[in-house]
Amino acid sequence: MGTRAGGRRTGPKCIAIVGPFASGKTTLLEAILARTGSIPRQNPVSSGNTVSDHSPEARAHAMSVEATIATTEFMGEQLTFVDCPGSIEFSFEAEPVLAACDLAVVVAEADEKKIPALQLIMRKLDDLGVPRILFLNKVDKAIAGVRDTLKMLQPASSVPLLLRQIPLRKDGVVIGSIDLALERAYIYREYAESEVAEIPGDDKARELEARFSMLEALADHDDQLMEQLLEEIEPPKDAIFDDLAADLRDGAVTPVLIGTAEKGNGVLRLLKAIRHDAPDIEATRKRLGAPDGAATVVQVIKTIHTPHGGKLSVSRILSGQVVDGSELWLPGGDTAKVSGIYRMLGRDQSKLTLAKAGDTVALGKLDGVKTGQTLSSAKGGIKPLIEFEPPQPVFAFALRPKERKDEVKMSAAIQRLAEEDPSLSLRHNQDSAETVLSGHGEMHLRVVRERLEGKNQIPVEGHAPAVPYRETIRKPAQQRGRHKKQSGGHGQFGDVVIEIKPLPRGSGFQFTDTITGGVVPKTYIQSVETGVRDYLKSGPLGFPVVDVAVNLSDGSYHAVDSSDMAFQMAARLAMKEGMAACSPVLLEPVMKVEIVTPSDATSKIIALIPQRRGQILGYDARPDWPGWDVVEATMPQAEIGDLIIELRSATAGVASYRAVFDHMAELTGRLADDAMNTDGKAA
Repeated sequence: MGTRAGGRRTGPKCIAIVGPFASGKTTLLEAILARTGSIPRQNPVSSGNTVSDHSPEARAHAMSVEATIATTEFMGEQLTFVDCPGSIEFSFEAEPVLAACDLAVVVAEADEKKIPALQLIMRKLDDLGVPRILFLNKVDKAIAGVRDTLKMLQPASSVPLLLRQIPLRKDGVVIGSIDLALERAYIYREYAESEVAEIPGDDKARELEARFSMLEALADHDDQLMEQLLEEIEPPKDAIFDDLAADLRDGAVTPVLIGTAEKGNGVLRLLKAIRHDAPDIEATRKRLGAPDGAATVVQVIKTIHTPHGGKLSVSRILSGQVVDGSELWLPGGDTAKVSGIYRMLGRDQSKLTLAKAGDTVALGKLDGVKTGQTLSSAKGGIKPLIEFEPPQPVFAFALRPKERKDEVKMSAAIQRLAEEDPSLSLRHNQDSAETVLSGHGEMHLRVVRERLEGKNQIPVEGHAPAVPYRETIRKPAQQRGRHKKQSGGHGQFGDVVIEIKPLPRGSGFQFTDTITGGVVPKTYIQSVETGVRDYLKSGPLGFPVVDVAVNLSDGSYHAVDSSDMAFQMAARLAMKEGMAACSPVLLEPVMKVEIVTPSDATSKIIALIPQRRGQILGYDARPDWPGWDVVEATMPQAEIGDLIIELRSATAGVASYRAVFDHMAELTGRLADDAMNTDGKAA
């Protein structure tokens, strides 16, 4: 016993700080940087002057909107902390970071409403195989006991939450903590190192009970410790620390430390636990499946475009080393040359001459390199170590610059923003001629718009994207169309008779001809079809026409004056007059929607679906997600635009959905009139 962990892992480490929105992640980072001397003092988040508040958007909304990287030193070892946003709308920022970090510090508090958000984070850590420590924050404000709090939080974690500290109280106020492994008390001092003290006699029994529970959990993975507990033999402290480190690194337990980041309480014990217990780059390299050998391997975790320094690729050096001017290979054979290596402390950068395995640094001007890519010194590159698929966008708006001269500038700015945030999606809608920007919530896209207008000085206008309405017909009709024009020399003559009839929903468009006797020469039949198809781009209601069959049954031509264009015009005239007699009707796209929600909000979700003209198909427990449900429904696309706002409002910000096209359905009455007034012809 005492050798399972193999001792303390030295060398540079990368630690992600994650947790639900407003749990205190940025405050904890400030406390860490102040305690390690990287900043002169701890600034409260409300001051708008923290290391993470390096963007006006973060300050304006009092929330982190992107990952912040800060490298510091503690007891002679280099630690890089990455403060990841807590809002689900910016959660994709964390995925490339988590994959390449050695450890995650999950910041949580005794708030039952935030358990679903905590569960989302814990599940992501499970998927990526990242070891974690839970920092139970705001213990000075908690009403429930710490062990009751752990029982409340445990459903969010797939592995046991292992309490390493318990609060020390005086007159009902938390004044410190008791370390269960060291069997030592610590009296908190605001923004300073705690004072070591003996465990008060009144708390000894409580400490022994909590300590035995901790040892029992460790004994599940250590037979020798189990024997010692059964025989009531006191295990050596170094063996207990070894088990704590080994179980953390193996992902068998999630150790829980307590404190109040706002006052700097508990931060030093957290730092010491990280220093002693966290795995190192070798374990992370193995988890990612990085190749053995002497080659340099670099994993890009974030892209930043700075006003003066250009593009920076924040990267974890998994093996080898990088010097200024190094040439690195991308997967597929392209190369990129490093132009500058920087250590990050929020918005501040300090230049380095080289970066070695374990370092987290910013590499300058790696053109063509994207977040999530794996770079290598091996010729031709290596297979990507991580595959990321951003979640389906749930909110969108159509965007255009207020001044047309800014169109090219806006396009370039959005491309840079999409490089920084791969979860953004940009597409051009040909039907509506709109540039549509999609993301993961209203706040997500609001921040993008603010960056376009603030950072890039491009005033923009945004509105809900146009719904791709279509129109069809309810009854058949026959119509003649004749185009005749004489203006000296060759005239224009085309004469057609067409039969228009509806087709079953989803059939599209069919064109046939039943011409006999050559009344319309074969060379002009294709021209008739071209004219018909051209008309169908915008029918009598102002929208593309679908599910229609057109047959060319008769007509006539002139040996001299007929032409391709004349027959196209004749076909368009016949369609224009004939379609009006076919009882045209508007069609709207209906989507199949799959909503994931905490079970306690399922009834709210089911209630709001009919309010958006939706039809509930059913709901069931989400597989392997205790406490979550999946609700399936169909809903018109026109009702989905701001659906995510209502879903998140009903679920403390954690619900999401996926939507796929299901079918087209008729739309009549006031809603059809509104759609035509907005997007088509006036009804």
